[in-house]
Amino acid sequence: MTLVAVNPESLAKPRGYSHGMKGQGEVLFVAGQVGWDRGAVLVSEDLVAQFAQALDNVLDVVWAAGGSPENVARLVLYVTDKREYRERAKDIGAEYRRRMGKHYPAMALVEVRSLLEDGAKVEIEAVALL
Repeated sequence: MTLVAVNPESLAKPRGYSHGMKGQGEVLFVAGQVGWDRGAVLVSEDLVAQFAQALDNVLDVVWAAGGSPENVARLVLYVTDKREYRERAKDIGAEYRRRMGKHYPAMALVEVRSLLEDGAKVEIEAVALL
């Protein structure tokens, strides 16, 4: 299964994401994942560490379904502080590339007042095509 980025010239050039992704295959919806370990304990109070673990958790679901990072068509990131996200963007980007390489699916980032899990600073959900 191959995903193809769709980035119309009529839109601003995306940085770190694609405007759209096109492909065929089975659809996998990954529930929102926070930065906790197998024991449901947050790995850190640090946003970057939570982001890395949350993305690992998303990818664990994708791998378990028979996919890989390249199968991820869409990510939605929910953060409790967009300023902190911007301030830590370089470190977050490094963790992202360590896991996803240069694969940039369609993405959205939404600031929320809080997440269900106390202390969670980021939650990531995904859609993958397998």
